[in-house]
Amino acid sequence: DQDHYFSIKEELTNKICGLAGEYTDREVEVFVNTGDDEKTGCVYLTVTGTSAEMGDDGSVGRGNRCNGLITPNRPMSMEATSGKNPINHVGKLYNLLSNQIAKDIAKNVSGIEDVYIRILSQIGYPIDEPLIASAQVIPQDGANMKVIESESEAIIDKWLGDITKITEMITRGELDTF
Repeated sequence: DQDHYFSIKEELTNKICGLAGEYTDREVEVFVNTGDDEKTGCVYLTVTGTSAEMGDDGSVGRGNRCNGLITPNRPMSMEATSGKNPINHVGKLYNLLSNQIAKDIAKNVSGIEDVYIRILSQIGYPIDEPLIASAQVIPQDGANMKVIESESEAIIDKWLGDITKITEMITRGELDTF
């Protein structure tokens, strides 16, 4: 019964917001099963609780990094990029995209010692509209942070605006996936 399902979702959302309010005065947004579309009656539920039933699976698990490195003391994704769908598997795309953005920023923005890119998806939203896209920059001494921020944001926006380029690069064999 979809009406019951959606009422339970609303109840759960309200309970979580209430609970969060007991721990913080900050504004909290709660999203439950964002792949659902109540207007069309479409719900994103699986029997097993995994995305494998919905075509989001890949032939490898965790461990193989797209840059070939396992870096326990640095930010890294646990998502393997090999064997995953190059069109809509956000773990694969965001991992490779983050790598390309970081390379682009490191190469084209002066005054950077190191850069880390984080991209976070949200189910139900387009791939080119991540919930979070952020850059953590470690500048060189005396670097102009306003310039670094502006140029880095422009590079991130450029890549997000043309995210299909990553798929094209994958299919042409231009990106290493392990």
